[in-house]
Amino acid sequence: MKGVAGKMGKGPATSPLVDSLAVAAAVLASIALIQLVTGSALVTVAYAGGLGVLGLIAFSAARRRPAAALAAEAGVPDWSVTVAAIEQAGVAVAITDRANRLVCANAAFELWFGSSYAPPRLPVDGASADQLARAAHVAWREGESGEVTIADESHAWTAVIQRVGRGDEYLIWRFTPITRTEPLAGIGKYITGTFGKILSAAGIEVALVGPDGAIRACNQGFARRAAGDENASMAGQDFVTLLRSDERDRIYFAREGRKGSPQTLVSVPLADPEVGAKAGDAPSLMMMFDAGIGLGGWGGETRGQGVQLQSLLEQLPLGLAMTDRDGHFLFANPAFRRAAGVEDGKLPPYPSDLVVRQDKTAMSDAVRRFGQGPASSGDIAVRLRSEPDEPVSLGLAGVRGMGEAAVLLSLADTTEETRLKRQVAQQTKMQAIGQLAGGVAHDFNNVLTAIIGYCDLMLLRHTPGDSDYDDIQQIKANSNRAASLTRHLLAFSRQQTLQPEVIQLPDVISEVSQLLKRLLGARITLKTQHARDLGAIRADPRQLEQVIVNLAVNARDAIQARGGEQATGTLSFSTRRVAAHDVRRMGSEIIPSGDYTVLIAEDTGGGIPQPALSKIFEPFFTTKELGKGTGLGLSTVYGIIKQSGGFIFADNAVNPDRSVRGARFTIYLPVYHATEEELKRAETLEEASEWSGGGRILLVEDEDMVRAVAERALTRQGYTVVTASDGDIGVEAVRKNPDFDLVVSDVVMPSLDGPAMAREIRQLVPGMPILFMSGYAEEQLRREIDMDGMHFIAKPFSVAQIAAKVGQVLRLSSASTQRRPASGGSQISPNR
Repeated sequence: MKGVAGKMGKGPATSPLVDSLAVAAAVLASIALIQLVTGSALVTVAYAGGLGVLGLIAFSAARRRPAAALAAEAGVPDWSVTVAAIEQAGVAVAITDRANRLVCANAAFELWFGSSYAPPRLPVDGASADQLARAAHVAWREGESGEVTIADESHAWTAVIQRVGRGDEYLIWRFTPITRTEPLAGIGKYITGTFGKILSAAGIEVALVGPDGAIRACNQGFARRAAGDENASMAGQDFVTLLRSDERDRIYFAREGRKGSPQTLVSVPLADPEVGAKAGDAPSLMMMFDAGIGLGGWGGETRGQGVQLQSLLEQLPLGLAMTDRDGHFLFANPAFRRAAGVEDGKLPPYPSDLVVRQDKTAMSDAVRRFGQGPASSGDIAVRLRSEPDEPVSLGLAGVRGMGEAAVLLSLADTTEETRLKRQVAQQTKMQAIGQLAGGVAHDFNNVLTAIIGYCDLMLLRHTPGDSDYDDIQQIKANSNRAASLTRHLLAFSRQQTLQPEVIQLPDVISEVSQLLKRLLGARITLKTQHARDLGAIRADPRQLEQVIVNLAVNARDAIQARGGEQATGTLSFSTRRVAAHDVRRMGSEIIPSGDYTVLIAEDTGGGIPQPALSKIFEPFFTTKELGKGTGLGLSTVYGIIKQSGGFIFADNAVNPDRSVRGARFTIYLPVYHATEEELKRAETLEEASEWSGGGRILLVEDEDMVRAVAERALTRQGYTVVTASDGDIGVEAVRKNPDFDLVVSDVVMPSLDGPAMAREIRQLVPGMPILFMSGYAEEQLRREIDMDGMHFIAKPFSVAQIAAKVGQVLRLSSASTQRRPASGGSQISPNR
């Protein structure tokens, strides 16, 4: 016997005679060495005497040693006898002392645990080691421990400990192995037999799979669907390789692919819980059946019901998805995918992957809560990753009675609603900015009116040869440039003064086509295409030309930004007619029903970045480099179109492969239908003759510099001008002397504004013509001031412009007075 017992044996004994001869030889050698070294007989004799005395002492001690040694050896146990006694088949026995040192062990202990380990420190799992340590304490204290169960990765034992010895200084450890069995492993012969055929007939395919994933047995139906032959031997094949899953994690037989029906997989571990076996260490019974078969029955009526239900859910406009009780997605219809922002991508494994990082925990907890316990429903506010700034309400409901517990998720597709909200917010924001811009432009126009007017008056006293003439012209040019900037602001705020005409949109494009070709250059192709039977529109042709030019310049810059000045590209303008029924079919909540002429401008410049689409029409917003572009081009376009009663939309044109081709602007302008009043006004303007007489004019203006310029300009034209600094003074002037031919007034004034003053003057002198001066738009004033005989001149104006406008108003008033009979009031004579 090797190991612990072999280490207990003694070494070989030596003879006493041999030991004595060796000592005598050593003594003589040492005396000779002393004599040789010292050369003194006295020293040598003294040394020899000392050795003799020591020898006598050693001899006396040696005579007493055998008796003591025999007595000691008589008290030591013979461990070879102990080893022979504990050698038991199938039981591991070990003996340890007080210091937990291994004293003796049999062959079974060495085989199972090794001689390097002494109880309770054995190579077992952590829980078993703790149980052994506690059992040892009990045995030392009480003499014997109860039975404990220990195990390692592959074996298990029961251990019993007993305290023994004359001084109770030893522990005997006995370990009995526990035989692990697989009581259900014999089910394989039933699977391959008649029982397996019965399951196949019911639509259930079964395979017995070992812990390593290899198939041990299967029924004929499984072999037929997995390998195409019901008699094929499937033993040893990897179970997982015979299956596949799609993007929705539905399971199919790999051989059948998507042509086959999706499968429901149920795994039953064949582990015996009574012996503490783990599920991963035992074989598993894999049962597969069509996903359309309910667990409650396998009849033909229940087949395919799950597929039909899924097809129905896919057609619903409400976004619905289902997860299992662990929160893993089982299904999601297209509406849910669109609402969650994963329409073009793969559905993630868990609903929490759809939300922002801050909402992941709340989302996971909600799904887990509704997946467990009784069926209930509720909702949670989350922020989707696709729209992190727009919280949405996600409905959750626990589903029971459909097999395993599940959670139904509902999410409304608010894509269109969100788009409309953004458009409304954008329009509200632009309306507010427009009001601010209009107010600034109005105040600035008063200043420009004075500057331009004084420049005109000074130019009347200077000739081109004078030294100051060029300086005055430069001041006027810069003032006109500033006036152009204010017109941009007024156009954006829809307060620009327009001179609308009834025109055809293709005619406007044709007028500027030559200018567009020079702007675009030779490398950018201009294309135009017009539909037939386009309706006429009423708009300012010069402003529409500005719209077309601004769109062309933006398209040119976008194309050159991609490839430099040598880049090639295409800009196309096309027109088409949209009838009222087409608008209703569009279902737009922005464009009212009616007939429209549509202008579409499309380029190949790479498109507008998605974040910029919602800001593209804001003033001073530009995607160009710093120093290139003021950001007023598209804002001016927006204002002109809106003031003309139209609508403009910006988006990106895409190629057939869904790649962005370029920017596209779509402009809707309403078809014009003339009213009788507008026809009469046009007739009156044509019949009016040239004005050659003067007149008495009341000028009301709160800005001193504007009032001074207008007074001097009208006085030079031969008019008699009476001035007033506000509306109250103007009414008082008419009350004192009502013999005025015309009232020229500002609109916004302190105390009494222009329209209120005009109404009081009309009460005193009915039919008195009124000419308003303002930086606001004429259309806006006409909507706010319901008054006949009202005329308008926009600020800033020059000396010549106000003189011409006053003459035109007096001509119209004179023609109207001559056509109707006198009715008491002020009559205007053309020669007054």
